[in-house]
Order: sequence, then C-alpha cells, then structure tokens
Amino acid sequence: MSRTTRLSSSHLRAAAVAGVAALTLTACGSGSGSGSSSAGSGDVKVGLITKTDTNPFFVKMKEGAEKAAKAEGVKLMTAAGKFDGDNAGQVTAIENMVASGVKGILITPSDSKAIVPAIEKAKAKGVLVIALDTPTEPQSAVDALFATDNVKAGELIGEYAKAAMKGKAAKIATLDLAPGVSVGVQRHNGFLKGFGVKEGDPSVVCSQDTGGDQAKGQTAMENCLQKEPDINVVYTINEPAALGAYTALKAKGREKDVLIVSVDGGCTGTQAVKDGKIAATSQQYPLKMAAEGVKAVVTYAKDGKKASGYTDTGVTLITDKAQDGVTSKDTAYGLENCWG
Repeated sequence: MSRTTRLSSSHLRAAAVAGVAALTLTACGSGSGSGSSSAGSGDVKVGLITKTDTNPFFVKMKEGAEKAAKAEGVKLMTAAGKFDGDNAGQVTAIENMVASGVKGILITPSDSKAIVPAIEKAKAKGVLVIALDTPTEPQSAVDALFATDNVKAGELIGEYAKAAMKGKAAKIATLDLAPGVSVGVQRHNGFLKGFGVKEGDPSVVCSQDTGGDQAKGQTAMENCLQKEPDINVVYTINEPAALGAYTALKAKGREKDVLIVSVDGGCTGTQAVKDGKIAATSQQYPLKMAAEGVKAVVTYAKDGKKASGYTDTGVTLITDKAQDGVTSKDTAYGLENCWG
C-alpha cells in the first residue's frame, strides 16, 4: 500500500479513486447498501484505517463500522496496513481517502508519531480524524480518541497475577508489542503497576517483542525459557501472543504451572481462558469503538459538531479462577461479549 505510481495530470483524479478502491474492500458497500437513507446522508463518506486486516480485533472493528455505517445510511471506505507497523501504507490510505472526499477518518495508528503529519494534512482539509484503540503521540493530534484504557487493562491482569501467585516469588516474562508503540507501552506499564513492581525490577527476568503475532509470541517464549527456565508468570500484549507462549510452554511440559495473562477478550482468547490455557484476560470492545466513531463522523457531517477528548470504551477482567479483591467476570460473560 505504500507503493506510488507516477501518472499524467489528466489521470490524477481517476488514480485517486482507483487508489482507494485498491485499498478497500467496502468502499461502496455499507452506504449504498442502505436503500432507506435520508436525502443527502448517502453522500457522507467515512473512512476506516486499521493496522492490519488479519488480526481478529481489527476484523471485528471493521464489522462494527460496517454495521454502523449501514444503520446511519452512509458510505464506508476501509483500508489496512500490510502488517502491524506499516505507517507508509496508512499514510497512503489517508491521502487517498481525503482525495475521495471522506468527511471523517477513523484510524488505529500503526506508528503513533510518524502518522501525525498525514493526520494534520487531513484535518487541514476539514476532515474529522478520530483515533480508535491506539492514541497518537501527541494525543491532541487527532480530534478525539475512542479506546480502551490500556493502562487499566494492563493493571487488571497485573493485579490478578499478583493475587493468583499467593505470595510465591515471581519470575516474570513480558511478551510485548514493539518499541515505542503507545498501546503496548501502556499495557506493559499497567501490568507492572498492577503487579506492584517497577520497570527494571529483578522479578522481570525476560522481555521480548512479539508484534502481537502468535508465531512470534511462541519464539519469544522459547527465547525466554532458554534464558530463564523457571519463569512462572507470563504477561502478553494480546491473545495471539499468549497462545504462542502457551504452545512454547506446552512443548516444555510447563503449560500447567505457568500463569499466562493477556489483553483482548476475543472469542478465541476467551475460549482459551475457559480451556485453561490463559488464566485471565482484559476484554475490550472494538465494535463499540468503531460504532461510536462512525456516529461521531455522521454528527459532524450533519451539524458540524466535532467529537473531542477521550472516550473510554470499557474493559472487563475475564477469568474462571476469580481472586479475592480483584473484580472479574467469568467466561460465560466473556463469551457473550467477545468478538472475532
């Protein structure tokens, strides 16, 4: 998606439209599919740009946006990075969506800092820009943020892990996202806070980046076990990384005596909690983020009122092994409210 093609000036307009079509699966679907839209509402275009189109979290976010766009009678255009971290692809998507006349863009930034100049250019053209899930740096670069409180999400599983250890000395592995990505930093820091330790504490015996990927999570766990075989607590950035860690632990016969905690609350991850592979997860709600984002763009299109500030879309600790003093709900609740 970061590739550009040189075109003659007579073809620039067509290229912009074609570029968006190449980046999207639903450029015309959601809005045009609503035959009952009121006069003018069908002309409103909303853009959604996610980090990838393969992670179940972002797949479900897209579904939430599609449903909301259909209900509101507006057109939804979607794009995604080729991989988590594909800033160039997201920049291209913003440029193409602005050229196509979107009224607002919802984005989960792959690079919270590098995306800012493209966002500023979009805003200068009168486009409302709302970050979903992941804040920009600075957060004020966008008009509004609809997201999980990621510090709280990490803190909940940190508190849970501390309580579940029952005073036993912890040897912690943190399977993180990537350097400098705000959502990963916030969850990591929240976990440490909840567990009651600071960065650099000797109880944290291994830290590895996973990119939120299951295969990389498995490799990271294998590396940590090689470094410190007696690890007994594993924090993971998300459930794919957690399942990768579980695979590595199972290969060593350690899956039953290591506590894995995570963040996401997808249906696969929540089922893994029910199955005992993950001890607890902080469930977040991507459909709500997307739906509220679409509604905010529609409001802006109708009366010029811009969404602003931060909206917490909620987080719930899911586990079937509740701990005293830690508020949680069981997997029955989690499976009723999961995504993916």
